[in-house]
Amino acid sequence: MSEKPRAADAKPRISVARNPRASHDYHLLEHWEAGVVLTGTEVKSLRNGKASIKEAYAVLRNGEVWLEGMHITPYEQGNRWNPASPVRARKLLMHRREIERLIGGVEQKGMTLVPLEVYFSRGRAKVAVALAKGKKSHDRREDLKRRIADREMARAIKSSR
Repeated sequence: MSEKPRAADAKPRISVARNPRASHDYHLLEHWEAGVVLTGTEVKSLRNGKASIKEAYAVLRNGEVWLEGMHITPYEQGNRWNPASPVRARKLLMHRREIERLIGGVEQKGMTLVPLEVYFSRGRAKVAVALAKGKKSHDRREDLKRRIADREMARAIKSSR
């Protein structure tokens, strides 16, 4: 788990899981922070870093946001208190205005909600969610070319000093 402060006076947030493919596969348009409804043993398992959001996605159902496909490994000492399924739908907690804005964005063609990161902020489990539009293969190639060019420029500048 890594700690990284967001601002000079902000408390550090402890990252649990990231979705590295999100920025590769999608154009990330807007970002939100949402709380997650979890059971006690799921929180303990998250604190141990036993989560994956690589196949996760968020959906809107009945005016609520749900996170599907997030895998939280059952807590080893949890016995009967562990949930039945490690991959279950988990409700995301957001303000009504944020959800209404999401509904407007997701209704547009080709838009989806992608979880970017699961982390603890001030002791609470949070999920960073982004409104995203899928990239085409030529967009991915252009991004790769741009990253390679930037890396080579930085290397050339560093070597010229």
